Amino acid sequence: MIAVATFFWGWLLAALLLGFGMGWIAVVHRARGVSKAWIGWLSVLAVALVAASFTHVVPGRFGYWLDLFLVMFALYLCGCAVGSWLRDWVVSRSKPAS
Repeated sequence: MIAVATFFWGWLLAALLLGFGMGWIAVVHRARGVSKAWIGWLSVLAVALVAASFTHVVPGRFGYWLDLFLVMFALYLCGCAVGSWLRDWVVSRSKPAS
């Protein structure tokens, strides 16, 4: 993982900043949410991908890409969470007291 972080630091930073931007602009969600069945399937997929990464089931270049994808996706989700939280904090502070 150190090699991934050293070599792809620009891409990792871009994933984090892209997540931050998307979290900042996507606070309001008016669309229909994801069903519980889809959440269950996506959770199983995420656990399977992380397990495949930890057990090194996927060898070579594709395993390297899997590790890179998981790290970038995790940073993107962290950026989304921080951006959304900061936007909510800024908007709630700027509202006048009722």
